[in-house]
Amino acid sequence: MMPDVSGVHHVKLPVGDLDRSRRWYETVLGLHVEIEFVEDDVVRGLALADRAGSMRLALRHDPVRAAALAGFDPLAIAVPTREAVQDWRRRLDKAGEPHGGVVTGHNGGSVLIGLHDPDGIEIRLYAE
Repeated sequence: MMPDVSGVHHVKLPVGDLDRSRRWYETVLGLHVEIEFVEDDVVRGLALADRAGSMRLALRHDPVRAAALAGFDPLAIAVPTREAVQDWRRRLDKAGEPHGGVVTGHNGGSVLIGLHDPDGIEIRLYAE
């Protein structure tokens, strides 16, 4: 019998400039830093979470891998309702943060597409 899993603990993304990405993820997505990973007296990575602590994301300074992921969408963040996806769209519009709008997902949900972090990695916001 296969042992149980209970969800994704975190996703780690490479970034080209850790300070710039930290500001973006804090400002645009409202995440806060839980842990700074220091190596040789330099912060090389961050663990971030949402207010509820239900979504965790790690950022790791790795410019080569960040550049390779530009334009790819490795992360879809769950949003509680389809109306909440529209709330995000309005919030991003008001903040002048570019995105590709809201589309219908494969299962009929709402998906905000085309939101890119400073390295061009696409982050989607998704509600079933």
